Amino acid sequence: MKYIFSYSEPQKHLIDIEFIAENINGDETTIQLPAWRPGRYELGNFAKNVKQFFPQDKKGNPLTFHKATKDCWKINTKNVSTLHIKYNYYAVELNAGSSFLDDKQLYVNPVNCCVYIPERMNEACEVELKIPNNYIVATSLKPDTPPIPIAIGTSPQESTFMRKTLPFGERWRGVASNYHELADSPFIASPTIQHNLFVMDGVEFNLWFQGECKPNWSKLINDFFIFINEQFVTMKGVTPTNEYHFLFHILPYRFYHGVEHLSSTVIALGPSYEVMRGDSFLELLSISSHELFHAWNIKAIRPAEMHPYDYTKENYSRLGFVCEGVTTYYGDFFLYRSGIYSDFEVNRALSKHLQNHFDNFGRYNLSVADSSFDSWLDGYTEIVPHRKTSIYSEGCLIAFMTDLMIRKYSNNERSLDDVMLHLYNEFAKKEKGYTEVDYKTTVEQMTGHSFDEFFRNYVYKANSYENALIECIEYVGFQLHTSFSKKYHERHYGIKVSETTPATKVIAIYPNSVAEKAGIQLNDEIISINGYQIKNNLTEWSKYLGQPAFANASEDKSEVTLIVNNTGKTRIITFTPSSEDYYKTYFIQKTSTPTEAQKKNFNAWSKRKF
Repeated sequence: MKYIFSYSEPQKHLIDIEFIAENINGDETTIQLPAWRPGRYELGNFAKNVKQFFPQDKKGNPLTFHKATKDCWKINTKNVSTLHIKYNYYAVELNAGSSFLDDKQLYVNPVNCCVYIPERMNEACEVELKIPNNYIVATSLKPDTPPIPIAIGTSPQESTFMRKTLPFGERWRGVASNYHELADSPFIASPTIQHNLFVMDGVEFNLWFQGECKPNWSKLINDFFIFINEQFVTMKGVTPTNEYHFLFHILPYRFYHGVEHLSSTVIALGPSYEVMRGDSFLELLSISSHELFHAWNIKAIRPAEMHPYDYTKENYSRLGFVCEGVTTYYGDFFLYRSGIYSDFEVNRALSKHLQNHFDNFGRYNLSVADSSFDSWLDGYTEIVPHRKTSIYSEGCLIAFMTDLMIRKYSNNERSLDDVMLHLYNEFAKKEKGYTEVDYKTTVEQMTGHSFDEFFRNYVYKANSYENALIECIEYVGFQLHTSFSKKYHERHYGIKVSETTPATKVIAIYPNSVAEKAGIQLNDEIISINGYQIKNNLTEWSKYLGQPAFANASEDKSEVTLIVNNTGKTRIITFTPSSEDYYKTYFIQKTSTPTEAQKKNFNAWSKRKF
């Protein structure tokens, strides 16, 4: 199989692709394009981006064809030995899982746009890029001509860590061992890519930055080295790849997205002027740690329902709480355990998932296992309010509690680390998928203790995690704290609003709150409150109107009148703020009076002193 990528007018965002297959046998050949991409458990329907489709024989004679499904073509190949298909793909979306073309770069996720012959997926795939001769290619695909390294350091140590790669020329060629590897190998070709690398335990790690960015190489390499080493230690040095590539798209606007692959990840972040400093840099480290651990957990350790991937349809699984939840937990935990995160930063990360859990009343409607199955139904957006939970936040909390329970029942001799290592050795290395029973059995094997009640009540049942969380976190000296929301409209109206756009829109409503009973709806745009125009300042106005009229007055709960707009119609909503507290803030902190046992448990869990 061979794929040739080229383009003539990048401003049109059309990538020209030629697919060549030799040794064609049979009167009809089936051609398939993936309907989804691994890492995003919803249908992508990529065929909608195919504009033209021209099958022909090796002499250029057109072949007749018809469409069998939305992304499957049947081509008449009677007396044809070599099949050529020329088609173009509209690549205008730029995120971590898309394909994009403009005059600065050719960025391709092959799973979006590379067709295949279903019965020949295990054959090697060649890739050829017809690109300007000053373009550099960032990818985990192996080039047929190895790149030439240039040492730019002034010492042997610097030369090891500071190298760049020469451009590959006008026709870059690479190879994948089969279609699955090709689909899992995104690439960026551009003259402006910035590159560096380092080696750890024989594994080469490449950092590629595309877009406006000023990489702080010394800090990047230092911190990446630290958290990657912690992942290596956790997995006992066994890795699913001997080379790994971090492909960063740095964008001029706020953005946060990452997609995992076995030997690489694509991460899109922004804005450019923030990514190398403060919390934005910590976000870069967090998502990088998360995506790298996916190389073990989902790319190698994979549910049986996805082993191998079927690109033509939904791959239903209830194990999203492991695939994404465990990875979300470890992504930040590795940063803490390796010393990059402070106590404050790991508490903030865990508290974010706590807050998501308690703000989402879907926890009473659909379990995290069933929510995983239904990700294929409604994707990653909330279509019905409070319908389901999150395989990321609830999954992270399940992983956190599972880890602490294993430690408790084994007297800190075993942990979730051992579960993941067992799954890697017994399933991934043997090229087998694991089942829900396999995962639960592995957890129980670590302690000899039954997890029936835990899985029944928190994995397979729609439930609040509060009681279980309190019990688990006390083991390591944490306490769950609550406080009233600092935003008056959240606390006393029962609504959350978006104030990052010109319009102030209602994005969440507390069930049975005064605002809901008065008729507030999701996506209502709040135009005014008590006659005062709202311009991203509902927080300030609601607080002001809710304050006592003078110092000695009791708290004023006088009526508020909102004018709102939704679907082109305005409505007047009137209600009295409630004395009941609706939305609260949840966070965890270390106890100020830990027992010696809690200190010991915390030290074993975190590799730190309490």
